Amino acid sequence: MFLEHVNLTVANVDRSVAFYRDLFDMKLRWAGTTNDGNRAAHVGDDRCYIALFEAKSGGRADSDYDRVGLNHFGLVVDDLDESKKRLEALGASPHSEADYEPGRRLYFLDPDGVEVELVQYEKQPA
Repeated sequence: MFLEHVNLTVANVDRSVAFYRDLFDMKLRWAGTTNDGNRAAHVGDDRCYIALFEAKSGGRADSDYDRVGLNHFGLVVDDLDESKKRLEALGASPHSEADYEPGRRLYFLDPDGVEVELVQYEKQPA
């Protein structure tokens, strides 16, 4: 089993496509509109992707660990230090970093306030 995609509602599809594409070297898999006419896109690779749907109105995500809902999603990276450099070049900064078994990790907010975890394992999980 593997997670095929994460679906995020964003304020601006173009901005989010550029952010995730540049941070992770993802490719644009699909762009178009939903059945409701909202702009949408998928960025990722042939195995998994991030689905981005543009909100009808702006705003920011509310990441609240005290309430029911999505707290964050995590992605495994090969080189956490390189990912951190890319992240900072895109104008985002980690708000938390930790080094504990089984790997090193950092957390940041994407342009819409969605929390993302990046983790690097010394040994890749099976």
